Amino acid sequence: MGTRPTTPVSAPPLERMRAARALLAPVLGRAPIVPHQAHGPGHTGGGRGAAAQHEAQLFLALEVHQPIGSFKLRGIWHAVARMTPEERGRGLSTVSAGNTAKALAYSAARFGVPARSLMPEGAPKTKVEAVAAMGATPVLVPTVEVFRFLQEKLWLDEPYAFVHPWIDPEVLVGHGTLGLEIVEALPDIDSVYIPVGGGGLMGGVGSALRALRPDVRLIAVEPEGCPALHTARAAGKPVRVDCKTICDGVAVPYITDEMFPLLMELVDDVVLVSEERVRAAVRKLALDDHVVAEGSGALAFAAALATPLAVRGKTLCPITGGCIDAGLLAEILAG
Repeated sequence: MGTRPTTPVSAPPLERMRAARALLAPVLGRAPIVPHQAHGPGHTGGGRGAAAQHEAQLFLALEVHQPIGSFKLRGIWHAVARMTPEERGRGLSTVSAGNTAKALAYSAARFGVPARSLMPEGAPKTKVEAVAAMGATPVLVPTVEVFRFLQEKLWLDEPYAFVHPWIDPEVLVGHGTLGLEIVEALPDIDSVYIPVGGGGLMGGVGSALRALRPDVRLIAVEPEGCPALHTARAAGKPVRVDCKTICDGVAVPYITDEMFPLLMELVDDVVLVSEERVRAAVRKLALDDHVVAEGSGALAFAAALATPLAVRGKTLCPITGGCIDAGLLAEILAG
């Protein structure tokens, strides 16, 4: 098989993101955007007053309250809704550690078509079971095979209508609707922290924010155990990295050639977060804000907590997903 061509992803146009709201309206609500409760029992270090001061002006976009428990439904539903009936009738397919697969399963069920998702064998049991419960087929394969499928563009050889989780333009348009909501709720926002795996959320939300608030600081956040964008940014090109992290939703070992130029155009900085800080953020969200988040869902919040208010200013963190295995959550809460 010869080399598959690559085309850089462009920023989705603002008018398309605005129009996407009509397609999302039947299934998606606005993400609640609420202030972080900095005075609860989950704070660590210092007195309650010190914690409240450090964590002031910190807002959460609770994408965990979307129908499948993550932001992924924005992009996936939009991409599926934009297909022709004939395309959808071929059956839907994607690649996912869990939340994209759940979004595809949900969308397929609503449109009455079959769906399957290629998933790594180590995907959280909670996510695999949720995909199957919604009537889709999880196909578990070694992680190396998941990324080979993507890098070699093997979906071009299958009969399904494939939805790429990061570089599909319709996915980015759908994700961008969150950016519109952020500006409407917090027009004077200074910084937005966004977790990055493949880069689809940053590509969509970041494009909306740049169009509406070009001066906002966009901070990409990755776990220390999977620094694909951080490494690529330093090297000036995509570089493959090893991934070992509880943040399975962003455990992507490389930034695609298609996505890298857009991310470099959008991002002001890339911040790495330790596993310890991720766990602390999951715990704080549960105890202070009464929000259940998975590791990748708490990643942006963890980064913002580690940044002084004087540096970050008024800050928004999307809590991007809440599908976490019960055992891991219990372990984190136990401290």
